[in-house]
Amino acid sequence: MASSDTAISQDLPDHATTEKVTTSQPAGNSRRWYALVIIALAQLMVVLDASIITIAVPYAQADLDISDANRQWALTAYTLMFGGLLLLGGRMADYLGRRRMFLIGLAGFAASSAMAGFAWDEMSFFAGRALQGVFAAMLAPAALSLITVTFIEQRERARAFAVYAAVSGGGAAIGLIAGGALTEYFSWRWTLLINTPIAIIAAIGGVLLIVRDRPSKRTGGYDLPGAITVTLGLISVVYGFTKAAESGWGASSTVILFAIGAILLAAFVVIEVRTPNPLLPLRIPGDINRGGAFLIAFITPTAMFSMFLFLSYYFQNTLGYSPLKAGILFLPFPITVIISAGITSSLLPRFGPRPLLMLGTGLGTLGFLYLAQLDSDATWVSHVLPSEILIALGMGFVFVSSQSVALHRIKESDAGVASALLNTSQQVGGSVGIALLSTIVAQALSGQGGSEMTLNPTTGEPVPVNPDSFIDATIHSYDVAFYWGAGFMILAFLVSTFMIRLNRHSLGDESQNAAVVAA
Repeated sequence: MASSDTAISQDLPDHATTEKVTTSQPAGNSRRWYALVIIALAQLMVVLDASIITIAVPYAQADLDISDANRQWALTAYTLMFGGLLLLGGRMADYLGRRRMFLIGLAGFAASSAMAGFAWDEMSFFAGRALQGVFAAMLAPAALSLITVTFIEQRERARAFAVYAAVSGGGAAIGLIAGGALTEYFSWRWTLLINTPIAIIAAIGGVLLIVRDRPSKRTGGYDLPGAITVTLGLISVVYGFTKAAESGWGASSTVILFAIGAILLAAFVVIEVRTPNPLLPLRIPGDINRGGAFLIAFITPTAMFSMFLFLSYYFQNTLGYSPLKAGILFLPFPITVIISAGITSSLLPRFGPRPLLMLGTGLGTLGFLYLAQLDSDATWVSHVLPSEILIALGMGFVFVSSQSVALHRIKESDAGVASALLNTSQQVGGSVGIALLSTIVAQALSGQGGSEMTLNPTTGEPVPVNPDSFIDATIHSYDVAFYWGAGFMILAFLVSTFMIRLNRHSLGDESQNAAVVAA
């Protein structure tokens, strides 16, 4: 990695040679903040869609006659397209205009959500989910880059990042709550159809409130070889992790997908070094601070997404709670993230990102370690709730601070692709966590004898040989996953300690330089 000072000098030249920022501050302070509400609403919709369908999948499966082997495509079709196309979507935002891609993404997401919600068979359902992923890959980087180029003053940017982080961090939990309520009281279809009116409202607000930006000037053609190799490479890697959870890490299909993904991503790096107009300028992740922030953005969802998954299993399968009740038990998480993100926005200009990242990952570690003490006698109030609060407090510190570092000293012409890389890190990290820890949980369950099943003589359905032992073994397997989550948080703590070198003075310099450039 290049040193921080070298990377900064490349990213932000002196005033004489710096390209002029084309997105000026909106007229009037209130309009800028109203625009942030619209951006946050769109981001919430994207984040919700990854989890809101989770509880509804069994109902969609029965209604559309989807086989057990194919039902995973309800989630995979979305994550494959979303994760694979994010970098291309980010560069399109830079070259075609962030506001334009934001509105196109909203329109496409509204239409594809309606298609999936009104699906008449499994293929139309999966196609709608895939198209949702395509348009989400356009929408998400455009939304974050709009924040980056709209809020240039240090304290305002910290507050804007706090709003964005609260939405991103709490959205998955809110999705579980909303998915449970919509499925239980209306229909599984409404977990998808609800996106259409939200997207239309956000699009109208975007037209009225978000300032039109001028696309960045291109000095050459599109980096099509880079776009093709990175998109196919990321799709192969994300699908590889999905197959690992389904077929095992040693399965030939898993190994082949990982090998193809590694070859394509290596080819992408070679292409980016040699092309004069790269899709992803390597100076963006090459700065040690930003590289650390992208790494933290990859590591923390690895633990957090799997926590949502296994607690959802615990609430519904082990405790027998309804989908709605299971979702409500996650409610303290988004509330705490919102509070923590607001606190972080005030502390970031005073202390800088490094101590806040260390504090956040430390709190996350403690939360996962406490959650790993779960047993058959534990209660939600005494055990799960304190863990949720600790982890959520930590995530608020981490999300706001890491976003600030990841987009530090980014030229406006690179804001879209830098935002996309941050989203890609989070998306792939979540996929890695779910696949890796699902496999570990299955192995832990088998090692405890919890996988021993027999057929119910009346219904013919598989049931545990020893129900009490099965419950204990299941909870033990979740504890193993939570210990792994604590390990990932420790790794993020080490990255925060040794790779993040920015301080509050550096962040202050950024806002001053941005203001000079904008002038």
